[in-house]
Amino acid sequence: MIEIGRLPNSRAAQALIDYLKGLNIDCELVPTEQGVALMIHDQSQFDRAHREFQAFIHNPYDEKYLAASWENGDTHTKLDYGNPSLQLISQFITGAGPLTLLVFFTCVVIYAAMNLGFANPIFEQLSFFGATQSATLSEFWRIFTPSLLHFSAMHIIFNLLWWWYLGGKIENKLGFTPLFILLIVGGTLPNILQYYMAGPGFGGLSGVVYAVVGYTWVMGVKRPESGIGLPPAYIGFMLLWLVFGFTDMFGLSIANGAHLGGLLVGLIQGFVDSKTRKI
Repeated sequence: MIEIGRLPNSRAAQALIDYLKGLNIDCELVPTEQGVALMIHDQSQFDRAHREFQAFIHNPYDEKYLAASWENGDTHTKLDYGNPSLQLISQFITGAGPLTLLVFFTCVVIYAAMNLGFANPIFEQLSFFGATQSATLSEFWRIFTPSLLHFSAMHIIFNLLWWWYLGGKIENKLGFTPLFILLIVGGTLPNILQYYMAGPGFGGLSGVVYAVVGYTWVMGVKRPESGIGLPPAYIGFMLLWLVFGFTDMFGLSIANGAHLGGLLVGLIQGFVDSKTRKI
C-alpha cells in the first residue's frame, strides 16, 4: 500500500475516504502514533489521490466531503474512539510537540504558583526591567520571562488555547526550529515594544500567540501544502481583537504593543520561511 498523507483523527479521514470512494479510489486507514495514515492500493492513482488529499487539508469543510459521506459512507463502519477522557488526553498530547507542551505547562505552573501565595516573589524574578526595584540589566532573562506571566484565568486560557492549537500545528508539521524561533523572537522583541509603549508592568504570552497567528496566516496562503493554514474567520477575529485593544472599549489592560509586535514578527518569519523552507 502507498501512503498519500496523514490526518490527526479517524473522523476527519473518513470524510476524505468517502470522497475518494466516489472517485473510484480505494483508500483505507492505518493507525499511527499521531493520528492515522491514508493508504491506497493502486500506485497509478497516487498523483490524483495526493492532490485530493492536499485539497482536503486546505479546505476540509467543503460541502462536497459531507455530500460524499452521505452518498458513499458505509453505515456499518465502526470507528472506535475509545474512552472519551483518554481520547481527549491523547488528542491534547498528539496535537502538540515537546516545545509546545513545555511552554504550556510552564505557564500553567507559574500561574498556579502565583495564585497559591507566591505572586510577589515570582513577579519580582520574572517581570520586565523596571517593574521592580531589584531588577538589574544583568538579569537578561527578564527580556523574555514576562511572556510566561498571566494575571487572570481568561488571560491564560485565551493565550494557551491559541498557543497549543497553532504552536502544536507548526511543531508537528514543520518541526522544532520554526516554532522555537517564533517563541524566542516573539517573546522578546514585542516585550521591548510594549515596554516603550506602556511601561514595564505587563505579562502574558500574547506576543508569541500573535507571532504564531501571523506565521500561520502567511504560510497558509503562501505554502498551503504545509498543512498549517488558518480559516479566514479566525484571522479576522484575531485582527479585530488587536484593533479593539487600541480603542480601550472593553476597559481591559491589554498589551497592545506585544500584540502588534508579535504579529509583525510572525508575518516576517512567515514570508521568509515561505520562500526558503523546504516542506
